[in-house]
Amino acid sequence: MILPIVAYGDPVLRKVAEDLPQDYPKLDELISNMWETMYNAHGVGLAAPQIGLPIRLFLVDTSPFADDEELSQEEQDRLKDFKKVFINAKIEEQNGQEWNFNEGCLSIPDIREDVKRKPEITISYLDENFNSHTETFDGLLARVIQHEYDHIEGILFTDKLSSLKKRLLKSRLDKISKGKIEVEYKMRFPSIKKRR
Repeated sequence: MILPIVAYGDPVLRKVAEDLPQDYPKLDELISNMWETMYNAHGVGLAAPQIGLPIRLFLVDTSPFADDEELSQEEQDRLKDFKKVFINAKIEEQNGQEWNFNEGCLSIPDIREDVKRKPEITISYLDENFNSHTETFDGLLARVIQHEYDHIEGILFTDKLSSLKKRLLKSRLDKISKGKIEVEYKMRFPSIKKRR
C-alpha cells in the first residue's frame, strides 16, 4: 500500500525516533508498504518519520545511482545491488574529509542543495529479521545512509545548509508545508487542515 509522505513542517520530522521492539505489530507489512511508497516516489531511501511514524526504521535501495557514468565501475556495481532495511541504527563512527554532494528529499520536493558529509561511516543496526550487524560504508552508500539516519534523529538536509541558504529557501519551504507545490506522489501537508 502506498502511504502519504509527510511534508516539511510536520513535527514528526523533528522528533528523535524511538527504538523498535522486536514484537512491533505488522512490521513486515510496514516495511513492504515503505518499499512500495519509496519506489512510487522514485526515492533511494525512506525513513519511518517520513510516513508519520517516529520509530528508528529506514530503508535504502541505491540501484538508481548505478547508471551514473561519472562513478567508477566498482562503485556502480556496489550501488546496483544495495538494498537494505535498517532498524534501531546507530552511527558509531564517521571518518574522512567532508565532501559536497547535491541532495534532495521526498519530504522536501523540488529543493536540491549541496550538502557536506563524511565519506565513511560505521553503523550498527538490526535487519528486518532482527539480526545484528555492524558495517562500514563509504562513498554514495555512506551518504544515502547518513541522509536517512538523520531522519530518525530529527534532522533534515536543509539543517546542514548555511544561514544564508536557509533564508533564501524559507519561502519555498513555507510553500511546501502549505501544500502549494505539485508532486507526483501522495503527500500529507502539515498546514492543510484535515477535512471532516
